[in-house]
Amino acid sequence: MRICLVSETWAPEINGVAHTLGRLADELMARGHELQLIRPRPDDGLRQAGLQAELQVRGLPLPGYRQVRLGWPAGRAIHRFWHQQRPDVTYLATEGPLGWAALSAARRLTIPSASGFHTDFDHYAGAYGMGLLKPLVRAGLRRFHNRTGATLVPTPEQARRLADQGFANLAVMGRGVDTRRFTPDKRDTALRLAWGAQPQQPVVLHVGRLAKEKNLALLVRTIRAMQAQRPDLVQVIVGDGPQRQALTARLPEAHFCGFVSPADLPRYYASADLLLFPSLSETYGNVVTEAMASGLPVVAFATAAAALLIESGRNGLAVEPGDDEAFVDAAVSLCQSPARWGQLGRAARLTVAEQSWSRIADDFLAILEGVQGARALPAHRAPTSVR
Repeated sequence: MRICLVSETWAPEINGVAHTLGRLADELMARGHELQLIRPRPDDGLRQAGLQAELQVRGLPLPGYRQVRLGWPAGRAIHRFWHQQRPDVTYLATEGPLGWAALSAARRLTIPSASGFHTDFDHYAGAYGMGLLKPLVRAGLRRFHNRTGATLVPTPEQARRLADQGFANLAVMGRGVDTRRFTPDKRDTALRLAWGAQPQQPVVLHVGRLAKEKNLALLVRTIRAMQAQRPDLVQVIVGDGPQRQALTARLPEAHFCGFVSPADLPRYYASADLLLFPSLSETYGNVVTEAMASGLPVVAFATAAAALLIESGRNGLAVEPGDDEAFVDAAVSLCQSPARWGQLGRAARLTVAEQSWSRIADDFLAILEGVQGARALPAHRAPTSVR
């Protein structure tokens, strides 16, 4: 099958969408499928190796967040690209200007398409003070996704929520984790010493983009409460973003590591003792599965991946979404119980042992084959299928 991926983000950018697409691309190419890619032109101008074809378009920085770029709506270029080398099916991973242009071109050329709901735009709109725009954003997203043959979501919870909002043709495709790469065996004594952590000193880790939507105020509050009980607590923050400077001022004792290379990231997980993940903006949250595979107990809200994978008290601690007090209490309790770290961490790793990317690729291909084999109905007649 010849599959065209359309995305406004791609490696080496570090985010969940780029990570998921990269792992899917590796799996699909290893099976002999031909892949095309349409994306904004990277700064280095390099092309992705192994692809059948690639179209790079002009990129536009997102106002107020220059690390994130949108793709120019290059509809004519996309039309020419597909007219010359037509894909069997397209996967539209992002709903920005590039995604809309690709959707229009695919419909004109009658190329079957599927889309991915990778970002919780409702939450982002609230986090950035645009709550009044939520109904308009939701209507636009619904129109975009309902014009495709399937909308892929990572959890049944999200599928139910979107179905209630009128989204059609929903299919669940989870996320994988490489348990050979993320493993407790990567624990690094030298790295812990570089953080100033002695063998019995607790290390609390946070991994993620440092931006408003990640609920960083609760991260600070929780670490402060943990410190009150464990003054020797070592804090490690992996990631970068527009809130880094403000966060550094509020957590001056923390080790801010910035973005860590994919080769080094497993050492950072395995060398910590527990992970705090206060975000409520995730559609999935690869950080949760990576930490669990690394043998870390995770403290998170029971949403997205955490709701799917964490059985609170057995393989981590998950609390009711939005209950900040319960989140703080769970983290404080855990940091005072070193014996529980290993117990919960071992159970966490066993939980994600079967979450392979190979199985996720099977699901992805099955959904695309279904889209390819079906004639798309008008959006208002399209049946809803939550799988």
